[in-house]
Amino acid sequence: MLNKNLVMVPGPTPVVESIKREMGRDTVAHGDAGFVKEFKEAIEGAKELLGTDGEVFIIAGSGSLAMEMSIANNLKAGDNLLVISHGAFGDRFPDIAGRKGVNVDVLKAPWGEIVPLEEFEKKLAEKHYDALTVSHVDTSTAVLAPIAEIGELIAEKSPETVYIVDGVAATAGARAYVDEMKIDVLFTASQKAFGVAPGLAILWAGKKSLARRAALGTIPEYYCDYEKWIPIMHDPSKYFATPPVNMIWAFREAVRLIKEEGIENRYVRHEKQGAAFRAALRELGFALTASKGHEAPTLTNCLYMEGVNDAEFRKLMYEEGVTVAGALGEYAGKAFRIGHMGNADDYDMVTALTAIERVLAKLGVSVECGRAAGVYMKRMTD
Repeated sequence: MLNKNLVMVPGPTPVVESIKREMGRDTVAHGDAGFVKEFKEAIEGAKELLGTDGEVFIIAGSGSLAMEMSIANNLKAGDNLLVISHGAFGDRFPDIAGRKGVNVDVLKAPWGEIVPLEEFEKKLAEKHYDALTVSHVDTSTAVLAPIAEIGELIAEKSPETVYIVDGVAATAGARAYVDEMKIDVLFTASQKAFGVAPGLAILWAGKKSLARRAALGTIPEYYCDYEKWIPIMHDPSKYFATPPVNMIWAFREAVRLIKEEGIENRYVRHEKQGAAFRAALRELGFALTASKGHEAPTLTNCLYMEGVNDAEFRKLMYEEGVTVAGALGEYAGKAFRIGHMGNADDYDMVTALTAIERVLAKLGVSVECGRAAGVYMKRMTD
């Protein structure tokens, strides 16, 4: 009998007890003085964590809402957008922007690879782009984009271009500092590397993005308009839309835990855990989708060896007490995705690896039980 199921998908991620307790508190009115103070602490903590003199927006919604918010407040019909796509989630930007009448050009990498910097440097030289978007980590490919280098390139070659980074599967797990890396918009969702349950969209907006929003005047979007939310982010006692009280408490606790760990320490931990986990998976015979040098520290996509059926593998993993995700797009049915971000620890990693070994054995793949966990732990203790 299984006592619990370990969720190791690329979000939601494991939620620790102190965050669960915040979600389970007795709900109060959103005007409650204590809550107002704690909401403000969450806002200020998030700004400090990723280093911006701009604004942070913490609102009820999914990462997809934050993605739409990034487009709505920085582009208007007739503007030019350059999308750097490293997978299925990068491919969402043209649809969102196209609905606003934005002119969209897309640079797509072969799945598992990144668009070389020189390719979009050339594109930036060809015409003016009002904004450029890239996914820091695209969960469909597990590819990590070089966001710092991209920021430097935009600052040098096209300083008026608003630089938008989709950090949904990366932020708080893969290194990002908003102002330092010259990022104008960074967004994420609560259920990924922050380790909270789904329910919050979080977006950091630098001064260039805020100026762009002011220059647009009235925009057609209502709920995700920066200007509707700025007064609330400055003074949470004000009202625009009802905040998700318990989720904001939980996010505040997540920020506290990250500060306690140290954000740079957290990045290093993710890098070390990710590298050790990939080494263990390769030891089992899996090929990985992300090209060498561009692997995400927050999740891994594993291509099945010959003869392994995707649906059967994931079904047996669930029966072993670990949930993994199916692959997307070009990899659908050919791979599974496994998250290792946020508050996932060595216990979670070893549990997942031993479950994978047991499932492979059930499927007739030759495995040496315990070897993958041994590879992981050796890498973590070296």
